[in-house]
Amino acid sequence: MTAAVNAGSDSRRMMLAAAALVAGAIALGASPIFVRVADVGPYASAFWRTFLALPFLYAWARIETGGASLPAPDRTVLLAGLLFAGDLFFWHLAILSTTVANAAFLATTTPIWVALGAWLFLSEKVGRANLIGIVLCLIGGSALLGNSYNFAPEHFLGDIYGVVTAFFFGTYILTVGQARMRYGAAVVMLYSTAIASLCLFLIAFFWEPHVLPRTLTGAASVLALALVSQVIGRGLIVTALGTMPTTFSSLVIFLEAVAAAGFGWLIFSEALGTAQLTGGLLIFAGIWIARPRASSRLNEVQL
Repeated sequence: MTAAVNAGSDSRRMMLAAAALVAGAIALGASPIFVRVADVGPYASAFWRTFLALPFLYAWARIETGGASLPAPDRTVLLAGLLFAGDLFFWHLAILSTTVANAAFLATTTPIWVALGAWLFLSEKVGRANLIGIVLCLIGGSALLGNSYNFAPEHFLGDIYGVVTAFFFGTYILTVGQARMRYGAAVVMLYSTAIASLCLFLIAFFWEPHVLPRTLTGAASVLALALVSQVIGRGLIVTALGTMPTTFSSLVIFLEAVAAAGFGWLIFSEALGTAQLTGGLLIFAGIWIARPRASSRLNEVQL
């Protein structure tokens, strides 16, 4: 009887965590809209995304700890902040140094780094279903781009930045997964976002001609970026990483690309062809095939 109750509880937690991953990926998919509308450069928008999120993350962390003093961060949490800053920095470098299509495609190699790191350093099993899911999601991600991807020697450095972006994001996911074994989601988000905000401020200060938004629309856009993309989007993903395997989680984040394409179609009337629709279906298929049937993490961590 007790085993059946525990199994039902674990199943509900898995479903909640999966729902959090999906909702987080969709929220992240709205990021390009806010960045496009903002009247500051990409590094400034990345800084405001993290900085403006801090008061909300602090309030969440206080609620999470029941009003008690926040625990001191360890090196894992601080490393997550540095990796997050590196992720955003190299992502914007890639966008500036190669085509958006190239940067987007190369960033989709994140699950490869996650699976490799999980296998080498975390002893997390990467089975056949995971590998099939990775392949399908990578094919689907490239299909979303249609014929936009192209290799050119003048874009080589930018393409390298795209690969580095995927590496930083992949190691960020792995690091957050480890940090969630010791800290709640809000505490991890608060400290890592604070570290990233400091790094991104220095980058924006030296690289951007305009750091402050110049219009009300621009200010509203960076605030929405902080609330929707950082607090809600990343917050839900970090919450789910306390329960879900990291390799599977990296595949669900592929839905960010599907959501971004959908938002572009709804808001900017960007065309969606057969290739994009097929790519979305392949991503859904890859996620479904790789879904965890049972997770040992449920016995190790708390959501």
